[in-house]
Amino acid sequence: MSNQNLDIRKPAVAGLFYPSDAVTLTKTIADLYARVEKQPVDGSPLALIVPHAGYPYSGHTAAMAYKLLEGESYDAVVVVSPSHRVFFKGSSVFDGAGYETPLGVVDIDKQLSKKIASIHPSVYFSNMGHASGSARGEHALEVQLPFLQVVLGKFKLVAVVMGDQEEDSINSLGETLAAALKDTNTLLVASTDLSHFHSQKVALRLDAAIQSAVEHFDPDLLVETLESGKGEACGGGIVAAVMKAAKRLGGKGIDVLEYTTSGDTTGDYQEVVGYLSAVIAIEKTAPAAKSVLGSVAAKAKPEFALSDDDKKRLLAIAREAIGNHLKDEPYLPSAIEGLSTERGVFVTLKIGGQLRGCIGLLKAREPLHKAVAEMAVAAAFEDPRFPPVTAVEFDRLEYDISVLSPLERVHDLGEIVVGRDGLMIKLDLHSGLLLPQVATENGWDRTEFLEQTCLKAGLPKNSYKEKHAEIYRFSADVF
Repeated sequence: MSNQNLDIRKPAVAGLFYPSDAVTLTKTIADLYARVEKQPVDGSPLALIVPHAGYPYSGHTAAMAYKLLEGESYDAVVVVSPSHRVFFKGSSVFDGAGYETPLGVVDIDKQLSKKIASIHPSVYFSNMGHASGSARGEHALEVQLPFLQVVLGKFKLVAVVMGDQEEDSINSLGETLAAALKDTNTLLVASTDLSHFHSQKVALRLDAAIQSAVEHFDPDLLVETLESGKGEACGGGIVAAVMKAAKRLGGKGIDVLEYTTSGDTTGDYQEVVGYLSAVIAIEKTAPAAKSVLGSVAAKAKPEFALSDDDKKRLLAIAREAIGNHLKDEPYLPSAIEGLSTERGVFVTLKIGGQLRGCIGLLKAREPLHKAVAEMAVAAAFEDPRFPPVTAVEFDRLEYDISVLSPLERVHDLGEIVVGRDGLMIKLDLHSGLLLPQVATENGWDRTEFLEQTCLKAGLPKNSYKEKHAEIYRFSADVF
């Protein structure tokens, strides 16, 4: 952690990203608010997604979101931004007294900041990522504050900079914010730009994938989109964490308010940056507004289902993949309509009802038909508990394929239904997973299932009771 004494964090980008003179800055923001219409929102804004470029480029898009705060009041505002200047693990909650802009000092809500920093070790109280220093400091959080100062007046701030945006850090921050902000009157702000320095055509394609995940209010889909390279956002992990928190805090839907690129301001469409603003409101029922990308309104993510023919084909793929491997012949299943969806999958092999191998992918990384072929070969030849399958055994193999739903964090152990849910536990560097059918086959109740999942992770059986244990459930289509 940095030891720099930062009682009041001084402006780092005033005069660069926004005007350094208070009068000019106030007029600039007032003009931006005057040029946008306040969009109807069913309920009060709970969270905003806003860009963080210089005001001439993304100010209009940001103002579309901040305009919704007119007439609202909050006890505190939690602004979460990425770190562009320094790398560090986890998320840093500012430990100083205030953040200064040309419009004055925004006081830090020390009590709420300490509460947030006390819940999970990866979210901690420090000035890491906040320092302005001699070199230009982090801008992504600072540029949000003048908008908030003008529209809200006096408010208290919790300033969070996220160092790494790995999935564990995203989940930890989302869960921490949800736990700390329950039953509080707090606004969440996620600061991000989208794709950087592509042509307008490429930017529209990449940013449409991010927008789709946002519109579906699906943080896991957003993370998958980022990891696959189908979309880009410098604060994508921040958006995912805020979405996770907002879901827990009562957010029911999301409106994308505006999408633009820097090319819309500069006229240069060769290398653009994408900007998006959106709002999550409590008890939202109105349909989401369409953006300039022309994407559909927010809707529930369609359920994934396999037909009987799909299942037969996947079982055949598993068998063919193992057979070809035994003959030392390459095997690549041809693309099949309906089986190109990316899903987590496990392949279990048995002989005479006894386990002979089981390996899988918890999180999808390729189309389902390819994943089944890969996991079948891995279960037959790479499961460290068993020797490789032999040609003599091949015709005796029995196949179970489990196609998984996305992981869902368990907040109440009573949510777990034996026979329906599989479990995964993560604690420190340990993790373990058991498929839904394992509990049924062994006649376990919920407690035994939790204990056995802990043991599978190499943990003491009661570790699921630990404060920092993360428990996830999932369903599986098993055939």
